[in-house]
Amino acid sequence: MTKEPIEVLDDLADQVADEFEAYRQPDEFKDVSLVIENSDEEHPTLIVHVDRADAESLADRIDEFLREHGARTERERHSATDVRVLATVD
Repeated sequence: MTKEPIEVLDDLADQVADEFEAYRQPDEFKDVSLVIENSDEEHPTLIVHVDRADAESLADRIDEFLREHGARTERERHSATDVRVLATVD
């Protein structure tokens, strides 16, 4: 039995949260936020939002982590401090 893409992305989001826990402190502004956009149930997307001064370098690390775990990634850069890494899986 294979997992549905939404289940795979949910597991991947948990792994990202664990790996980059230092950037997700509960009592502070989160430098890394995670959202699964699933309006298209067949092709959901994990959105990792990086919002900090060195967003690009942290986004590079997150992008590499996601690709190492089997995701296809794209980026949206909204400013030097606002980068989103979009991840999808088959």
